[in-house]
Amino acid sequence: MSRPSPAQFVSQVRAEIGKIVWPTRREVALTSFMVLLLTLFAAVFFQLVDLAIRYALTSSLSFFGS
Repeated sequence: MSRPSPAQFVSQVRAEIGKIVWPTRREVALTSFMVLLLTLFAAVFFQLVDLAIRYALTSSLSFFGS
């Protein structure tokens, strides 16, 4: 397979860049909102799991420790 000349390469790169479809401002805002919302849900979920595990460990250690 032969390598294209630098001029052909630049031409091909420009053609590929022309195919890019950029998201609209609304799509970016909606996607950003969804990421923030899911991050918040994940943080709350893992906080609740952490509290449950901490409670279970504390209870079991105090039960078996005394």
